[in-house]
Amino acid sequence: MVIPSGVVVLTDRRLAAGPLVETVEQTFAHGASWVILREKDLPYAQRSALASQLRTLAPGRVIVAGPDALGGNAVHLSSTDVLDRRVELVGRSWHGTEKLSDEDYVTVSPIFPTASKPGYGPALGAAGAAALAGARPWLALGGIDSAARAAECMALGAAGVAVMGAVMRDPALTRSLAAVAG
Repeated sequence: MVIPSGVVVLTDRRLAAGPLVETVEQTFAHGASWVILREKDLPYAQRSALASQLRTLAPGRVIVAGPDALGGNAVHLSSTDVLDRRVELVGRSWHGTEKLSDEDYVTVSPIFPTASKPGYGPALGAAGAAALAGARPWLALGGIDSAARAAECMALGAAGVAVMGAVMRDPALTRSLAAVAG
């Protein structure tokens, strides 16, 4: 099982510097490793078509947020979504209080205060997130907007960094994050 690592881009078409697929394509050109398709408010057909487009950009590296993999093999669940092992890869958003089952990885958040979700927290800090995750593979999420912050998380055992707003607004930032997050 390949666990997401490096720079994992979470989509948000409202924050994107341009059309979403083009913005994601730019993040991959700058070193992104994986993408998590959010866009949960889109109608099913549009969201499914978007997942297909992203799979052409990043074969085998597209994770769909929510329990429906939209024809793929990977999902990222919220704290309340039900685990379904009919897919190959399962991640979960985790804040330390939700019950975990046999997820392959978790995102731990927020690591730092974040512009995308002001007031969301309290921020755990990289050391707090590492302690919370323990031996479970984890991605640092929230406020990862510089190479220094990414490096801090990686030094404390993160498998990678999950980034939304910073790279949606500036896809070129992915390059400096990837330099330290792999």
